This record gives sequence, structure tokens and C-alpha cells, in this order.
Amino acid sequence: MSGVDRLNVPEFERPIVELEMKIEGRRMDLANADKEDDRKSIQEEIDELSKDLKKLTDTVFANLDPWDRVQLSRHPNRPLTDDYVSTLFDDVQELKGDGNFKDDPAIITAFATFDGVKCMVMGHRKGKTLQERLACNFGCAHPEGYRKALRKMRLAEKFKLPIISFINTPGAYPGIEAEERGQSQAIAENIREMSGLKVPIITLTIGEGGSGGALGIGVGDRYLIMENSYYSVISPEGCAAILWHDAKKASDAARVLRLTPNDLLELGIMDEIIPEPYGGAHRDPRKTFDIVKSHLMRHLKELMALDTDDLLEQRYQKLRGMGKYIEVAA
Repeated sequence: MSGVDRLNVPEFERPIVELEMKIEGRRMDLANADKEDDRKSIQEEIDELSKDLKKLTDTVFANLDPWDRVQLSRHPNRPLTDDYVSTLFDDVQELKGDGNFKDDPAIITAFATFDGVKCMVMGHRKGKTLQERLACNFGCAHPEGYRKALRKMRLAEKFKLPIISFINTPGAYPGIEAEERGQSQAIAENIREMSGLKVPIITLTIGEGGSGGALGIGVGDRYLIMENSYYSVISPEGCAAILWHDAKKASDAARVLRLTPNDLLELGIMDEIIPEPYGGAHRDPRKTFDIVKSHLMRHLKELMALDTDDLLEQRYQKLRGMGKYIEVAA
């Protein structure tokens, strides 16, 4: 990865990346050094720089505010749905099309095997290259994407397969053509139908959890969220544009929206926060996959042990108990 690519990171992380690049440069100098004195001097410098890097990283990641976490959720090197699917699942057979209009690549649906358990896996696709991002509409699904997902979830119910859903979208596509094809109706129907599907459903927010776009494949029995993700009724930029007519105040909006994992856990929306490796999921994807796998497997085993009536009752109570509010006398 080039230096330019590596610096395409959140502003608060840039000093860390710059120091890492400096250390890598000195390590190359060490490998090319001929004299013992030169090697010793370079190694001493690397040791000091490494200590500085540890201190800087500790300081930065110990003081993340909500806007920092939003930026991390969008990190260009963060693992995406396709990464989780290809790494954690075997026998993946993608299923395309909504049976009515066309296929929407912004949502993937597939039969797969998870640690020996046959299941249906789905999630938002953002894409990595510019071409992929354009094809996936940057993870903003059209109505046919949600109808495709529902069609496949009903198939999962028919074959009694658990469903695992990966959430990562800034929101459903709000364009005219999406509204013409019934965007709000498609999402509403998915919410209604998912609440009554007679199979276990686990949702995991791995990045952005934006509004109805997240809810369209995000109703289930267990709600999990990665440590550096967010889940909100609106993006910070959208909120800032509405409240203050200035999208540049997104950092202020992030603080008042209560969209961080800790906020969501306190509000009873999320059931568990999945920890990420030191410095974020993008710094150690392999370890991230291992952590996610262990958490998903634990929740899946617990849900599969329930009979259908208990599963649906717990889901109903979960949905009814989400959020906190204060009643004010008239």
C-alpha cells in the first residue's frame, strides 16, 4: 500500500500512521546497513520510535469521542461484509435477485455453513475499489435489495436455517427511483416479517448502522455491534444539516445522537459489544475475525437451543423493551 493510501485515514489516526511509516523506513535502512555501528544506531532509533508509537497510540485510542468512532466505522481498511463472509463461512452459495425487478449488489444473500451449521448469511456490501463502490452504491441498497433479502429469509425459514446479518450502511438509497419502487414499503415489510420469522436471527453491526437502511435487514433475536461502530436514526452529517443547516457540525451531532456502542447498550438496543483488536479492527483483521466468530457461535448455540415459541416470545419482548424514555405529566 502506498504512503498516499495509508494516509487516507481519519485525521486523529494520521500521526500514528506517519510514525509507523517512519519506523518501517528505518527498518529498511537497518536491513541495508553494512556497518555494525550503523545497525546499532538505527536499531536504537527504532526502539525509541516504537516506544513513542505505543504512547501515542495509547493516548489517541484511550480518548476517542463519538465522532472518532464514526470515522473508524468508515475506515477505508476496515473489514467489510464480504471479508467476514469469505473468512468465517464455508460452502458459500450466493443467491441473487428479488424475483421481481433485478438483483441489487448492495446486499449479499447466501446459503453458507458456519462452523458446521448450515445457515443463511446476508449483509450490506460497500465495495473496496471505486468500481465496486459504484456498483454497490456505497452500501445504500435499493428496494430490490431488501426484497431480495426477504425472499431469501423466507427460504431460510422454510428450510429451518438460522440467519446471520451483517449491518454496514449509511442508510437506504433515498433517490427518486428508489422511492418510485417503494423503498419505505420494502423496509417496513422486512421489519414486520423479520419480527415473526420462526428461525434464529443474529444481527451484527460491523461499521455503520444507518436508519432504515440498517433496519431493513436488522431485526432479530440478538443485536451485536463492533466496538468502533455506530447505529443511529440518521447520520451525523444529516442530523447536523437538519438541526444547524451545517453538515460540518457532524461531530457535534455525533455527541448528541447517542450512537456509540456504549450508549446503545445502555439504551437496551444492543445486547453485546464485540471488542476489537488494539487500535481497531483494521489493524488486525485476522484477530477480528476470530473474535467475531467466537461471539457469533456462542449466541447461535444459545438461540438454536430454544424452541420456536420461546424464540419468538423473547424476540417480541426484546423489540418491545428497546429504548428508554421519560413520561412527563401534562
